[in-house]
Amino acid sequence: MKLRRKLLVLGSVVVAGSAAAIAPMVASNAATACAPAWSSTAVYIGGNSASQNGHNYSAKWWTQNESPATHSGQWDVWADSGTCGGGTTTPPTTGPTTAPPTTGTKMASAPYIYPGWGNPPAPATVVNATGVKAFTMAFVLAGNGCNPAWDGEGGLTGGVHASTIAAIKAAGADVIPSIGGYSGNKLGPNCTTVDALAGAYQKVIDAFGLKAIDVDIENTDEFENYAVQDRILGALKVVKQKNPSVKTILTFGTTTSGPSGTGVRLVQQAKALGAGVDVFTQMPFDFGGSDMYTNTVNASESLKNLLKSTFGYTDAQAYSHMGISGMNGLSDQQELTSTDTWTRIRDYASGKGFARFTFWAVNRDRGCAGGGVVSDCSGIAQADWAFTKISAGF
Repeated sequence: MKLRRKLLVLGSVVVAGSAAAIAPMVASNAATACAPAWSSTAVYIGGNSASQNGHNYSAKWWTQNESPATHSGQWDVWADSGTCGGGTTTPPTTGPTTAPPTTGTKMASAPYIYPGWGNPPAPATVVNATGVKAFTMAFVLAGNGCNPAWDGEGGLTGGVHASTIAAIKAAGADVIPSIGGYSGNKLGPNCTTVDALAGAYQKVIDAFGLKAIDVDIENTDEFENYAVQDRILGALKVVKQKNPSVKTILTFGTTTSGPSGTGVRLVQQAKALGAGVDVFTQMPFDFGGSDMYTNTVNASESLKNLLKSTFGYTDAQAYSHMGISGMNGLSDQQELTSTDTWTRIRDYASGKGFARFTFWAVNRDRGCAGGGVVSDCSGIAQADWAFTKISAGF
């Protein structure tokens, strides 16, 4: 997120699916019996079995259209269970099959909050005024080498971030840490191997018993550095394998017409590397937009089409792997998102079944018409916490 950095310088899930049925788990009735043949159109979840080319395979997590014969490596979606050929077990012909819900990975809206910056509000004040159920907390960076630390200083425990997390939980809301951001000393470049980076992410998960993590991948050191891009994706793959219930979110910039070439590469590499990313979230601001609703919808529809072509998703499946992370009021580039516009964007995202809806930041969710782009208000006339209250209706 750029504003935070600029002001400092100035000194101031079960994932979604369509109607495709989840393939039932089938246990072989003999050591050499083959499970039902793998189907490119079927949806498989962790523990489901399928056979291909005389081998049985077991799915490690949700998958569709990923051939077991070519996706059964150590870090891939399928586990090779050995050869088969002594007859094929037959899946039950009665009983329910479960289609993944079209809402899929949908999470409660989680606006960004940044302790120690921009006159941060008391979480209970915001929760009680708006009904919001979650916050995204900025930012986990690299402290000493590959060690995760809030804002790159002091570690994960203690300090204002840890006390804010405790206050958020006491108010009955959840926390999603944001790892990375626009600048600072980040984990991606400092953790030089996939396993080291995955270990850093794991420390954050373990420290707070998390349900989700957000990796905000930006700038030339991570987003535009393809070696680091791949390292992040590899680390998220390891995280997903070790923590199947923890949702993984990738947040990145966009153009008014959708992902840039670098963004396209990120999505396609997530598929190629089997990263298992739950949600791809675009930041539709600071991109020279004039009509923020139309630009946001256009960018989102382009991402949807990219996810469809890359993963073989239906429209509903693609939307359920997507998120929007906006900027309330005036953006760094003076783009204007009013409360009415944000309501329209929310209704679009909610109506399409998006997984994630957030904005930067609760610290700025106060009125100050003519105040410009600052850390503690939106730069426009508004009621306090108006954008948070709108977002809570997602």
